[in-house]
Amino acid sequence: MTYEQTLNWMFAQLPMYQQKGKTAYNAKLEGIQSFAAYLHHPEREFKVIHVAGTNGKGSSSHMLASILQEAGYTTGLYTSPHLKDFRERIRINGSLVDKAFVVDFIQDNKTFFSTHNLSFFEMSVGMAFDYFAKSKVDIAIVEVGLGGRLDSTNIVVPEVALITNIGMDHTDMLGDTLQKIAKEKAGIIKENIPVVISELQEEIEQVFRAEAKNKNSKIVFADQHDDENIKTALLGTYQRKNLRGVLAVVKELKGFEITREHIEKGLQNVASNTGLMGRWQLLGEKPTVICDTAHNREGLEMVLQQIAQQKFERLHIVLGFVREKDIDRILPLFPAHAIYYFCRPHIERGLDVLMLQKKAASFGLSGNVYDSVAEAYDAALNRASIDDFVFIGGSTFVVAEVV
Repeated sequence: MTYEQTLNWMFAQLPMYQQKGKTAYNAKLEGIQSFAAYLHHPEREFKVIHVAGTNGKGSSSHMLASILQEAGYTTGLYTSPHLKDFRERIRINGSLVDKAFVVDFIQDNKTFFSTHNLSFFEMSVGMAFDYFAKSKVDIAIVEVGLGGRLDSTNIVVPEVALITNIGMDHTDMLGDTLQKIAKEKAGIIKENIPVVISELQEEIEQVFRAEAKNKNSKIVFADQHDDENIKTALLGTYQRKNLRGVLAVVKELKGFEITREHIEKGLQNVASNTGLMGRWQLLGEKPTVICDTAHNREGLEMVLQQIAQQKFERLHIVLGFVREKDIDRILPLFPAHAIYYFCRPHIERGLDVLMLQKKAASFGLSGNVYDSVAEAYDAALNRASIDDFVFIGGSTFVVAEVV
């Protein structure tokens, strides 16, 4: 098969949370454990930093990878979801996994897939671990896909675990309280392995402390420590919270020679080193155009606070969501003075645009509906003057159609 045919087979044959939502969530580890054994346990061939959290885990993972690259280490990076190309999920020193490797991996293991009914995510995780092992990476930054305790990545034994912000997201699968969600995230804490918590949230602090005590693991709440005035080139004031977690992880990471210069260069070169997209990403000037993949209440609240700090004449917001989002909790965050361009991301889970417009109107938000993200984006650009501000967001999949 060609690369395109291979991807089509993967997306068609196996459920993918990115497209299907809850029906694709496979809350058990047996599948990935059996696949890892079949592959001769590639996850044991390299060191790992394991990253979980509701918001910030992607940015944090990319920052860590960039720092380690600057320190001269061959660094794997596994993240999800992808924006444009499946291969964004699997990188080494910023370079995407080879198309030939993806094709050959699927072809070589097709019999196993057909007899064990693996999920899309289990297959992707196995591919990443196999690629990192065969490429002999020094270390890999592995981002949890969903939750933590039962996530397919949770077969690794890391050098350090990092848990970022916890918010009310994926409540249909992870639980309907912060405590329940935190408990799932805390499932990545391993025996005698240090864990860093980026942000101390009082209502869930004891969840992490109890799990760390149970696993005899050192626990560090990063925002209780000085960040030494180190800065990152990633835009968005919310990155300060992520940065503290990253710096604390570097301090806990043993056996790697990482200097302050490596840290500073890594944080200044995140996008160029790792290919990070969609985090307060500048797409244009005059008017200023920003997109961000924040997609839950806590993440969007930080982004909207950042927008409020900008100087502009009028605010234009291109907005779309997926169906399972609790937009009754999200839409009240948005400013009524903005001009809205409602759209539906081009995936099965996309929220109906007329439903979004009607719900938004109940919160005092007005705007027109468009048949696609591209049409909504074009309409915003055509209407905006050079002193205006255009924001595109609400969903990773909305952003994916404009970057």
